[in-house]
Amino acid sequence: MEENPTETGWRGSPDVWLEAAYQALLENGVDSVKILPLAKRLGLSRTSFYWFFRDREELLAGLIGRWREKNTGNLIRQTEAYAESLAEAALNVFDCWLDKDVFDSQFEFAVRSWALQSPEILAEVQSADQARLEALQRMFLRFGQDGAIADVRSRTVYLVQIGYITMQTEEDLATRMRRIPGYVEIFTGLAPEQRELDRFHARHGYREQS
Repeated sequence: MEENPTETGWRGSPDVWLEAAYQALLENGVDSVKILPLAKRLGLSRTSFYWFFRDREELLAGLIGRWREKNTGNLIRQTEAYAESLAEAALNVFDCWLDKDVFDSQFEFAVRSWALQSPEILAEVQSADQARLEALQRMFLRFGQDGAIADVRSRTVYLVQIGYITMQTEEDLATRMRRIPGYVEIFTGLAPEQRELDRFHARHGYREQS
């Protein structure tokens, strides 16, 4: 027979509470991220929460920190990853759009929805947008693109993907993979080499249909 966590004295951990808050945010928005409902979700006492967080605001700040590190941090790292060409550098960025472990699109949508009702979160989103655009621009500059073109191309890459997220566009993997070479060529002016596509496909466990 399983023990009841509230009877054993187990209080969870900061990560356990953050994960519950994350799930609530994705499912029902920020208004659902409240201490008592989270405690019920976890089968813990309400007072257990206060072993790890001062209040709800500190928990929400933890959520934003998690979003900032995962989505903005990883996107920037992808722009800096090794690539033999600008086309492959773009494919590195495209890893963000296909791998939830690299970039969490549901989390992105939830935070952007949250920003519609919070000036503080809107400022966080705007700061993240600027940091991501600057990273993309540096990627284009690294491969010899003119500054003005690097600016426009970085914005094109980013705004298209944010459009995918905010419109909640759904594509199966095969459809997206068929479109990606065209996106790369539009965004960079270069068609990806087959070996670059092969490496990209391998990272995502995709095999082209003959």
